[in-house]
Amino acid sequence: MSTDFQTARVALGARLRELREEAGLNGKGVAEALGWQRSKVSRLETGKQTPTAKDLTEWAQAVGRPDAATELRGRLVGLESQYRSWRRQLAGGHRARQELALRETTATQLIRGMEVSRIPGLFQTADYARHAFEANAEFRRVPRDVEAAVRTRMRRQEALYEAGKLFRFVVWEAALYVLTCPREVMVAQLERLVGLIGLDTVELSVLPLGAQLRRAPSHGFWIYDRRRVIVETTNTEMWLDDEENILLYERAWDLMAEAAVHGPQARRLIARAQASLELG
Repeated sequence: MSTDFQTARVALGARLRELREEAGLNGKGVAEALGWQRSKVSRLETGKQTPTAKDLTEWAQAVGRPDAATELRGRLVGLESQYRSWRRQLAGGHRARQELALRETTATQLIRGMEVSRIPGLFQTADYARHAFEANAEFRRVPRDVEAAVRTRMRRQEALYEAGKLFRFVVWEAALYVLTCPREVMVAQLERLVGLIGLDTVELSVLPLGAQLRRAPSHGFWIYDRRRVIVETTNTEMWLDDEENILLYERAWDLMAEAAVHGPQARRLIARAQASLELG
């Protein structure tokens, strides 16, 4: 879990404890008033569990401070707006998250991205995307609205052909070999990448496995103009819009980009990966 997320959750828990103590109640008293297990009160106050908006409203009422409910819910919204659990985002399937990505792309002129283990969604073929959504639905045990998600992802790619937009992506060479789909699907996906290199709206670079690096690629991330960075982890998607984080990820992207190759060199690396898949 992100340290920033946990710090914010601990701070919210400390505020709950403060309100309880101001009311002269102990944990057992709050639990009885709310009909909760005592352990839930403890987990919330120590930042080991994320409360729901309903939890916070009920807490404020139980400690005699209904006026504090707005403040508490505001803290929760701030926490969840940056750190969005996949469990909640994908509760109804993948399509809703893809619609959100479509809106973000529409509102953005420059997208810079780094991917270390997969092909960027904006560059995926329908078959590659289909296998990605299928695998993710199985892993996360969420509804399988795969075809709707694929259609939305393909609609999002229309932005690649809009004048005035620019998509600058660095893909680690390893991602060209990661098989999350059948070999023939990956071969077609690599063909798609080669075709995109010639677009005036796309700058696709490949970071060679043997490149000399000043910083090793640790995870993928996308930068939307200079207003937001989106980072995916196993359980959470982080939406970071503060200046400090934006500058940090811009530096990380620049370091990857300076070591990457593009144009004919990138084509050769993609062709080498394609040839190895065809021979295999």
